[in-house]
Amino acid sequence: MSENGTTQQETANKDLGEIVGNVSKQTSLLVSEEIALAKAEVAEKATKLGKGVAGFALAGFFALMMLVFLLHTLSYGFADWLGVKTWVGYGITTVLLLLLTGLAAFIGLRFVKKGAPPTPDMAIEEAKKTQLAIKEARS
Repeated sequence: MSENGTTQQETANKDLGEIVGNVSKQTSLLVSEEIALAKAEVAEKATKLGKGVAGFALAGFFALMMLVFLLHTLSYGFADWLGVKTWVGYGITTVLLLLLTGLAAFIGLRFVKKGAPPTPDMAIEEAKKTQLAIKEARS
């Protein structure tokens, strides 16, 4: 149809099979183009996510380096504050790190023991209660 609502002569003379074939072909083309657009969009977003992850990895590396320098500063600070040799300051820092490591491992072990084995105990108990209630209702 044209803008004024009348059927164009060219379209009116086309066979129904030809029109259906054209619609099918155009639908197939539209779907293909939509898939290509989706692929391009996903690729662009994946690239941006990859760059973001790389930025966080770099930030993590710098944080690790900062921690190393912080520990060096702490070691020299202990040596200066206590008036002892430098190696004693490093020894104090090492003992503190050992204590923190042990504390973290202890806390982690407690969490693992509370979570192991990873079975849904409450859900199993509720299922047993439901099954028992259904059996009682049938009797």
